[in-house]
Amino acid sequence: MEFVDNTDLKILHALQENAQLTIQEIGKQINLSKTPVHERIKRLEREGIVERYVTIVNRKKIGLKLMVYCQVTLDRQTRDTFTRFDESVRYLPEVLECNRVSGTFDYLLKVISHDMETYNRFYQEKLSVLPGAMHINSFFVMAEVKNSTAIPIL
Repeated sequence: MEFVDNTDLKILHALQENAQLTIQEIGKQINLSKTPVHERIKRLEREGIVERYVTIVNRKKIGLKLMVYCQVTLDRQTRDTFTRFDESVRYLPEVLECNRVSGTFDYLLKVISHDMETYNRFYQEKLSVLPGAMHINSFFVMAEVKNSTAIPIL
């Protein structure tokens, strides 16, 4: 893996702001010609620094108005229990993020839903029956103060 220099960071910053920028537009922003910009982007992709390109959808405009954070405590803290939970939660599209954490519970999940009724059905039929799930605390987001996908690189 090659070193990521200041020019690479400028390219990454531009791509995070707008992944639809052309190579020429990025080059103009960072004062570099098309060929080196293209080569650098390809290297950043090959090395896994740029993982993928996505479209960010406004969830509220498509009816997913409820966001919930869930603290999940498992019945046992064994490798097998963690593995079974990990494998099962990956198949729930309502779960945007799932992180195993330290502290008084085992997982923190970020869940989206249409409304409270839909979330309650998800909770009862999918979340509470995950392998090893013993206790779940749900926290309903009242207001999103900051929501960003950009990693601070400059």
